[in-house]
Amino acid sequence: MRVYNFSAGPSTLPLEVLKKAQDEFLDFAGTGMSVTEISHRDKAYEAVVRDAENLTRELLKVPDDYCVIFVQGGASTQFAAVPLNLMHSGKADYIVTGNFAKKAWQEGQLYGEAVKIGDSSDKVYTYIPDVDKLSYTEGADYVHITSNNTIFGTRYVKFPACEAPLVADMSSEIFSREIDVSKFGVIYAGAQKNLAPAGVTIVIAKRSLIQDPLKICPTMLRWKVQDENGSLYNTPPAFSIYMADLVLKNLKEKGGVAAMNEAATYKANLLYDFIDNSKLYKNNVVPEFRSIMNVPFVTGSDELDAKFVSEAKKNGLVSLKGHRLVGGMRASIYNAMPAEGVKALIEFMKKFERENA
Repeated sequence: MRVYNFSAGPSTLPLEVLKKAQDEFLDFAGTGMSVTEISHRDKAYEAVVRDAENLTRELLKVPDDYCVIFVQGGASTQFAAVPLNLMHSGKADYIVTGNFAKKAWQEGQLYGEAVKIGDSSDKVYTYIPDVDKLSYTEGADYVHITSNNTIFGTRYVKFPACEAPLVADMSSEIFSREIDVSKFGVIYAGAQKNLAPAGVTIVIAKRSLIQDPLKICPTMLRWKVQDENGSLYNTPPAFSIYMADLVLKNLKEKGGVAAMNEAATYKANLLYDFIDNSKLYKNNVVPEFRSIMNVPFVTGSDELDAKFVSEAKKNGLVSLKGHRLVGGMRASIYNAMPAEGVKALIEFMKKFERENA
C-alpha cells in the first residue's frame, strides 16, 4: 500500500514517474537493457542527458550563456566546489540561515576568507536577515545563500541585490517557484528533494565565471570540465539523471514551474492556516519567511510529539519526525506531494488534537 511520504529527502516522487520507470526498467528505449546497465556513451542514454538539460533550460528559462550540468554526489559536495571554482581573490560572503548554510560557510573557510555577513542563529534560524541591510564585502568573489532551509522551514522572499555574483543552494525548492536565473551567478541543487533519487546534483552556472577554477580544484569538481563534456566526462549517476528527466517531463506536462508554485502555495497555506488556528500545534517561523516546501511544527511536548509521529505512521503518514536540531514534526510537501496528502495530514492532526489537547 502506498503511503504519504513527508520525508525531507530522499523524498516522494510523482507516481506517474515511478510507473514509467517500472514499465521500462528491463528494456530502456528499445535497447533490451535496463537504464542501469546501458553505457553512458550509448546514444540512447546521451539523449536522456541532453533532454534533461534542455528541459531544465526551458522550465527555468536559463539564459544561453549559462551551463546546465549534472554532477555526482549531493549538494554538500558543492560546498567545496563553489570556492574551488570561484574564490579567486580569496574572500567571499556567506549568509547563514540554517544548518546547510552553516556547513557551506564552514567549508568555504577551508579555501579562503569566508565572511559571515548575515546570521539568523540568534533566533534559532526562524527568520531570514534583511538582505538590504547587510554589509557586503568589497571585492568578494561571490555571495552564498541557501534559498530554502529544509530543517528550519524558512525561505528567502527577496534575494540579495549584490555586486558580487550570487550563488544559491536551491536543493529543497528547485522547480517550485519561478526565478530570474540571470540574477544569479550559480545555482545548484541536490536532486533528492524535489527532482530525482539521491546521487546527482544539478549546477546552473554563468560560463564566464567558471573558466578559471583554482589550481587545487580537483578535475571532477571543475564545472568547466563537466560543461565541456556535456556532463559525461566520466560515468555519471545514470539512473538518477534518467529519473530527473522523467520528473522534468512530468513537471512540464503539469504546467511547468508556475503551476508547481501555485500548487505548492495552496498546499502550504492549507497546512499553515490549520496550524495557526490550532490549540495544540505551533510553527515557530516568522510568517513572512515560511517555506512552502518544509513545514516544521511542534506540540510543546516531546512525549506528545513522539506519539504523534508514531500514530501518524500507523495511519499511512510517514517520515514526519522533525530534524534532531529542531525536534517536533516536519512535513515536507515538495512538488510530488499531492494536495490529498496534505489534506489527509490535516485530518489526522485534527483527530490527534481532539484526543490529546
